[in-house]
Amino acid sequence: MSIISIHSPETAPEASRPFLEKSKERFGFSPNILGALAESPAALEGYISLATLFGGTSFTATERQIVLIAASAKNGCAYCVAAHSVMAAGEKVSEEVIAALRDGQPIADARLEALRRFVEILVEKRGWASDSEVQTFINAGFNRQQVVEVVLGITQKTLSNYINHLADTPLDEAFASRAWSAPQAAE
Repeated sequence: MSIISIHSPETAPEASRPFLEKSKERFGFSPNILGALAESPAALEGYISLATLFGGTSFTATERQIVLIAASAKNGCAYCVAAHSVMAAGEKVSEEVIAALRDGQPIADARLEALRRFVEILVEKRGWASDSEVQTFINAGFNRQQVVEVVLGITQKTLSNYINHLADTPLDEAFASRAWSAPQAAE
């Protein structure tokens, strides 16, 4: 059992309510991750701001979803992998790319694979990528701005991934068709 509640617009702290109400208007429901973040109005506003800022980066919709799903999968966040799998499909990301991300497998497109791998390296190494790892990413057709933008996307997902772990956030019905479980680590 979690000490973090999943708030609705009616139960959330007063300062979180407008954010939850706006998400309900936009999506037709208030996703449980936002309900968990609502425990702290600052965290909820921060997450929404990060998501908005990451949405305005130089990455395509497919590239953004690669960053978000790859980081979430590496962090073992079942909620975010499921939610972003649904969002990725809605943004016309190919099923092959979504499946590769969910299965932790290489993406057939070399450039997109370089992005997936760079995200995993940054998450695994907590940002301590080597010069050669950064250069491999750049050589795949990315630039220094996008190195920083990858970190922005990982930051967004780290916030939600960790909150989901702490809150044991239940998967919304809207994302149930893409439920995901983290692979079991070999012992």
